[in-house]
Amino acid sequence: MTLILAVIAVALIFEYINGFHDTANSIATVVSTKVLTPRQAVVLAAATNLIGALWGTAVAKTITSGLVDSTAVAMTSNILVCALLAAIAWNLITWWLGLPSSSSHALIGGLCGSALAAAHNNWKVIIWAQPSPVHWYLGKGLLWKVVVPMFISPLVGFVLGFIIMGLLYFALRKQRPSKVNNFFGRAQIFSAGAMGFMHGTNDAQKTMGIIALSLLGGTQSGAMNDLPGWLSFLHTPPPPAGHDLEIAVWIKVTCALTMAAGTAVGGWRIIKTLGHKMVKLHPINGFAAETSSATVIGLASLFGIPVSTTHNIAAAIMGVGSAKRFNAIKWVVVERMVWAWLFTIPVAGAIAYALVLLLQKAGWVP
Repeated sequence: MTLILAVIAVALIFEYINGFHDTANSIATVVSTKVLTPRQAVVLAAATNLIGALWGTAVAKTITSGLVDSTAVAMTSNILVCALLAAIAWNLITWWLGLPSSSSHALIGGLCGSALAAAHNNWKVIIWAQPSPVHWYLGKGLLWKVVVPMFISPLVGFVLGFIIMGLLYFALRKQRPSKVNNFFGRAQIFSAGAMGFMHGTNDAQKTMGIIALSLLGGTQSGAMNDLPGWLSFLHTPPPPAGHDLEIAVWIKVTCALTMAAGTAVGGWRIIKTLGHKMVKLHPINGFAAETSSATVIGLASLFGIPVSTTHNIAAAIMGVGSAKRFNAIKWVVVERMVWAWLFTIPVAGAIAYALVLLLQKAGWVP
């Protein structure tokens, strides 16, 4: 029981760090264009993150049942703690370096690495691909839920940002710049809010899935049998065959409030990278980037795909900047970001793998 509570505590720490690590995703553009002050932008992001986190559970269900085969290895509390600690470590490293990496992929890497070590290198424990007979995007496993979206979603964000920005340039080519800036300065408040909302719908749900997975494991192992009455809400029976695990309301509310609190702290190092170092942004550029990214993330959340908010907003900013001129983008900065993206899953997985090995050496994990 103590370990299960430890998982919940570490999961909420991850959620809090996710909030301030990924704050830049939803407010970097609105801060860099000076439409809102940093304090105003953080309040907007925290509020919209909170609302978005309470909206749906499709991504959470992917985390609980679509990546690791729970019949091949028991995802016990100490294994889940290793996965979370690995994700937290990578988040803090990239935050310190000012690199906008993916908290989603860090968590996924941690889950896969810890599961692989717990299964004694049985690679079958990781669900690589389970094609859907209906549509490819309904398939489960790393291939369909992580790898394919990892490449497709930023590409779509880039192209959509490029197209929207190009259309705006064409439609407003005869308008005075001051008039355009004034209009899109107001419009960007709504696009930044949409970005914050979509960030909540996708990112907060990953921690919901981890907590639900931990409680399910505790219930199945019998750790919940002697719970006092006031803790009976922690009891999580397995879902009926063919059904996904449903997420309790208290889990959704707790994760949503934790992410909003983390968001309120802010992540100024990453904001500088996204909002200032990569390309110079005006309100119209910020509006186009936020609208593009929010659209992609919203569609991914609808289908339960845990995409990277970071990848999408960064790619959308690149697309918007490229619509102005290709060399407007500082590609050296982009190169550093891409390396961080590529290393996130394997590094977080390696850290989690090493942590589980340490527990096995200590005799705490079989």
